[in-house]
Amino acid sequence: QVQLVESGGGVVQAGGSLRLSCQASGIMISIAAINWYRQAPGKQRELVATSTKRGSTIHADSVKGRFTISRDNAKNTVYLQMNSLTPEDTAVYYCNARWALESWGQGTQVTVSS
Repeated sequence: QVQLVESGGGVVQAGGSLRLSCQASGIMISIAAINWYRQAPGKQRELVATSTKRGSTIHADSVKGRFTISRDNAKNTVYLQMNSLTPEDTAVYYCNARWALESWGQGTQVTVSS
């Protein structure tokens, strides 16, 4: 059974930083593309960043230059480093893995206060 567990969310002031982690079990992330999504209240879920199984990364324009996705295959963990946070980044952040199948984590809340 594949499980993705996010951690690292919390409350931070605008301009601050957080690092989210997505720990996978039941799958080796080396075979999967790993995505970070976020969903703010009343808004659709938004793709924030992707780490492909070949190591390439893609970031949404809204976070480019501020957020960085990375993976540690040895730890079976993907990270999202978030810097220069703004209140618009407030959302529940979800980890998603796609290979032949797909799996989602439960999400972690990020709240940025002004």
